Amino acid sequence: MTKTWRPATQLVHGGTLRSQYGETSEAIYLTQGFVYETAEAAEARFKGETDGFIYARYGSPTNDMFEKRMCALEGAEDARATASGMAAVSAAILCQLKAGDHIVAARALFGSCRWVVETLAPKYGIECTLVDGRDLGNWEKAIRKNTKVFFLESPTNPTLEVIDIAGVAKLANQIGAKVVVDNVFATPLFQKPLELGAHVVVYSATKHIDGQGRCLGGVILSDKQWIDENLHDYFRHTGPAMSPFNAWTLLKGIETLPLRVRQQTQNAARIADFLSERREIAKVIYPGRKDHPQAEIIAKQMSGGSTLVAFEVKGGKEAAFALQNALEIVKISNNLGDAKSLITHPATTTHKNLSDEARAELGISAGILRLSAGIEDTDDLLEDFDKALSAIRA
Repeated sequence: MTKTWRPATQLVHGGTLRSQYGETSEAIYLTQGFVYETAEAAEARFKGETDGFIYARYGSPTNDMFEKRMCALEGAEDARATASGMAAVSAAILCQLKAGDHIVAARALFGSCRWVVETLAPKYGIECTLVDGRDLGNWEKAIRKNTKVFFLESPTNPTLEVIDIAGVAKLANQIGAKVVVDNVFATPLFQKPLELGAHVVVYSATKHIDGQGRCLGGVILSDKQWIDENLHDYFRHTGPAMSPFNAWTLLKGIETLPLRVRQQTQNAARIADFLSERREIAKVIYPGRKDHPQAEIIAKQMSGGSTLVAFEVKGGKEAAFALQNALEIVKISNNLGDAKSLITHPATTTHKNLSDEARAELGISAGILRLSAGIEDTDDLLEDFDKALSAIRA
């Protein structure tokens, strides 16, 4: 693989491993185990004296291709593909912690991510402090002698807050802690957390990387030393590995990632501008707009906007539901990053398990909706929103 290849080329050719048959599309190695020519060869493989695969729970040729392609895109030394995005998040955090350690996490997280740090980790004696991640001073104040991990997503789900990754990484490095960044909303095309100083990056590959609503998947990326010392044994013995079939599906999805994300982002930006002019809408939050509260940080650490738009409908839950029900092209779904435009009401879906106080703290009001822009014709989407907004006003 040529390191000078640009992302669009890497995502078509990076990490490709062909069999003796010279197939054009990557092969699916749908096998649990592997055979060895001799008993001595098996011993050497298990000792790590020779390269090769041992068991599909540890890795397979198809998974290896997906991991290498993600490394090429992310600029990481090593990666592990997991069965889902949440498998990636939980493994990346828990593999490096023990009882008595402390996590500092941004409070604006996907509901299941908050559950991992706020509910699951404390069951194993790992403490957690949630902070308003927009202010670096909050991260600094939360540091303890036993702080080992900083965890954040940026932009955040669903209100698209943006956190200064380089600033958080600088604080972490001062105390020897590791920064884990969930980079799903930015995509690896628009934000490079490792280049900004983060130590570990996680994705739900279910989202933009597949991008067509077909399968689950996740991936953890870091330097080889961190993976060898922290994730390797955890991954082998707890079994969160991705299915080779899903790895193959994701390899097919990643080939078109730049094309899809470009169109999705264009659509999201146009819809954000359109909604900002509508009297039915109380506010619009979009990382590509100058009125975003963290526009200065966005300009510094992101090379593009987002495929996501958050906006608040006047009239609360009743109006938000009516708008969703009136849309024809845009479908109601809690997924995101899909080729189809999708909309969800976070307060009653992805963040319903948070308390009323926690949702209010995060700005998730009853009127907030999260739109994941698809690749449909932009004018059709604008007409869909125009008709739906007009219908609820009537």
